[in-house]
Formats: sequence, structure tokens, C-alpha cells
Amino acid sequence: MINLWSQRKEADDVRKKRQKISPAQLRVQKDVTELALPSTMQTAFPDPTDLMHFALTISPDEGMYRGGAFQFSISVGQNYPHEPPKIYHPNLDLDGNVCLNILREEWNPILNLNSVLVGLQFLFLDPNPDDPLNKEAAEDLRRDRARFAANVRRSLMGGTMQGISYDRVM
Repeated sequence: MINLWSQRKEADDVRKKRQKISPAQLRVQKDVTELALPSTMQTAFPDPTDLMHFALTISPDEGMYRGGAFQFSISVGQNYPHEPPKIYHPNLDLDGNVCLNILREEWNPILNLNSVLVGLQFLFLDPNPDDPLNKEAAEDLRRDRARFAANVRRSLMGGTMQGISYDRVM
């Protein structure tokens, strides 16, 4: 005997599951499948069913930050791609903010997660003193690049500068 009510319930359950996927989740799924990251960048999804929250490790192999490993926690909001993902990284400024133009005024829904992640890596390859969050570091970079590079190395090794202790990331 065929139970039409149970088949209808199963069809309703499938329909409800489909409706629970938001446009942001669909876009993130697409972006994640298209990620083309260099070997210096690794993603980790602690909960494989939740692509909206993941970790990124950037390990620059050149520049002043070479040898460091920098952890980012990335949360993609339900308004993505109309709003950029939120990124927390405690080592870029003392309040945990990231200064990256495409995460602020230059954000465009055409950009994807790959653009954001590569943009973050670029911060380590070419620090920009003209749009700083850490004004003291920017001033050091402007005045004396060699001194700035030495300060970067000291911070990567877990050193203390101007009364601030940095986490060892090497």
C-alpha cells in the first residue's frame, strides 16, 4: 500500500531544506569551490557544514613578514556579497582591526572570497603606511624602512616594543 501522506511529508521536508539555504550561503559555496590560493595560504573549516565561518592561515614566504604564520578568523554575514566578510586578526592593530580597502569603501559585490584572502596576504607583502591603523608602525615604515623591518622581526619572535608584548608567530 502506498501512503500518499508520507510521500507528501517527505517532499515538504526536502522543500524546507532547500529554502533554508540563503543567497549568501549559495554565494559562499560558489566562492569556496573557486578558491585558488597559493601554498602560503591555508583555509580550515572547523565545521564542514558551516562555510560561513572559517579560519585562514597566511605564512608569507617573502618580504619582512617571511616565516611568520598569521591566523585569521573569517565570518561571512547573511548580506554577503553586498557587504564584505568580517575578519578578525589581532596582530594587525592592537584592537583586532584589519585595514584593507576592499573590506571598506572599495567593496563591490563582484569581489569574492578569493579577492579578500589574496588582499590579506598582500598586506604582509607590501605594508601601506598611507592608510594605517597602527600609526606608530606606519611612521616607523615611512622614516626608516630598515628599523621597521627589524621591529617586524622582533614582533614575529614574540618581542616587546613600546611596552607591548607580541605573540610569537614564528
